[in-house]
Amino acid sequence: MSEEKSMSQSRTIQSKLVLPPDTNHIQSIFGGKVLAYIDEIAAICAMKHAGTRAAVTASIDSVDFVSPALLGDVIELEAVVTSVGNTSMEVFVTVHSQNLVTGEVRLTTESFCTMVAVDDTNRPVPVAKIYPETQAEQRLFDSAPARRELRQQRRLMKY
Repeated sequence: MSEEKSMSQSRTIQSKLVLPPDTNHIQSIFGGKVLAYIDEIAAICAMKHAGTRAAVTASIDSVDFVSPALLGDVIELEAVVTSVGNTSMEVFVTVHSQNLVTGEVRLTTESFCTMVAVDDTNRPVPVAKIYPETQAEQRLFDSAPARRELRQQRRLMKY
């Protein structure tokens, strides 16, 4: 595939309200709930980039829980494709929480996921190359090969 797309074309943003069923006994959101949201937005972001109806999760490469999102907070998830292979895409997801009463905004989670674009028969399909437009995008783009190498090293350590 010779087409190139800007990283910003894949950018996806979602907002969610932290409700009582989403929280643990100390009224912070369950980590598993955040992971489900991350997986969903990474898939949507990857599908936007690939122009496919589906993208499957190959791996959730890293998840850093930085601070809690609390009952009543609004969380905002933002995802962007940061690197591509032939059929795979690395997606960076950030999660911020906001207390709507105080206005305080905190980074709660950062994650890198690898998604694979698939067709209607669930076979991998090629994806467009990407290019950065901002300094922040350039840093993510430039650091992607090092993250790819770390993923490869982790796979080798398993066996």
